[in-house]
Amino acid sequence: MNLRQLDYFVHVAELGSFSKAALVLGIAQPALSRQVRLLETDLRETLLLRNGRGVVLTEAGQRLYDHGVAILQSVAAARDEMGASRDEPVGRITIGLPPTVGRQLSLPLVEAFRRELPRARLAIVEGLSLHIVEWIATGRVDLGLMYNPEPYPALEITPLVKESLCLVSPLAQPGKGPLPLRDLCRYPLILPERGHTVRRLLEAQATLAGLPLQVEWEVSSIAAIIDLVAAGYGHAVLHESAVAASGRAGALEVRPLAEPRIDTVLCLARSAHRRATPLARHAARLLTALADQLPQTSPVAPAQA
Repeated sequence: MNLRQLDYFVHVAELGSFSKAALVLGIAQPALSRQVRLLETDLRETLLLRNGRGVVLTEAGQRLYDHGVAILQSVAAARDEMGASRDEPVGRITIGLPPTVGRQLSLPLVEAFRRELPRARLAIVEGLSLHIVEWIATGRVDLGLMYNPEPYPALEITPLVKESLCLVSPLAQPGKGPLPLRDLCRYPLILPERGHTVRRLLEAQATLAGLPLQVEWEVSSIAAIIDLVAAGYGHAVLHESAVAASGRAGALEVRPLAEPRIDTVLCLARSAHRRATPLARHAARLLTALADQLPQTSPVAPAQA
């Protein structure tokens, strides 16, 4: 077993397909399959089960995948440490973004890395804020943006920008200006699943006010929610920046929620137990600058001494 074989196997396991992994790795699919078969032969275990839709991990494959991810992360960290000793932003970094801002920041983040960090490698993963917390704590992700995180000893959290939640409606709906929260119960809603920060904050405020919400549809994709609202299937509660970045703002009405206003705070998080490399420090500065440029956001004032 060698690191290349382990890297190939992890890619196939994560993507669930030899063809997708071959495309990402930039090698021929037969060569990739041969290396994984050699790994299985060396370990005398079947690691992947092939089917018409791709591959799934066997029990032995799952155990090797867990070890493999940890091994590859350790090797990457060792390389980063060597670069860190020269104070150079080199190596590989994984950044976690919530879906609400992933679409807005992925392109400018890649462009900034290509322009400012040509020797660094960037991986971007999307997930709910609660998932990004777990990924940073376990070392799968190096830096992440998240909304309203709970205090967590394993994380160092820096508030960046504040946004208010808004009612998003099809164009030409009656009503203008801020919408009192007490009136929200009159609107059929399309909301993300439970666990999403927007859903959690909205339901908490509605419960405190004794307001029943009309949840007509639960959709995990913010882009899909916006499409459904534009098509007249209901209303959503989202950040105005998500609407601005969707390309559908001309088909939608946006009204901030009021009485009370519901604010979210986008935060930057990193591990509190791992020393920040030059690459991590530079990437954190890029994320902070890009977050400040999100439409309809307000920077969070630093705490007073």
